Amino acid sequence: MAEHKCADCPMRAKYEAKPKSFVGRVWRWHINFCPGWKAYFLSLSEQEREALRQRYTFTKY
Repeated sequence: MAEHKCADCPMRAKYEAKPKSFVGRVWRWHINFCPGWKAYFLSLSEQEREALRQRYTFTKY
């Protein structure tokens, strides 16, 4: 299984610090189609996925 770096992504950290910043908004838009994020997201437990859905208002997968 490939290692996912999404948990430690520098752009994600910028989103966490300032969600309305340019980089933060780009990261949030980016996760809607990123194959790495999809693989990372689907590798998580259902509880972890639900937490991320709520945290990022993410409903795609």
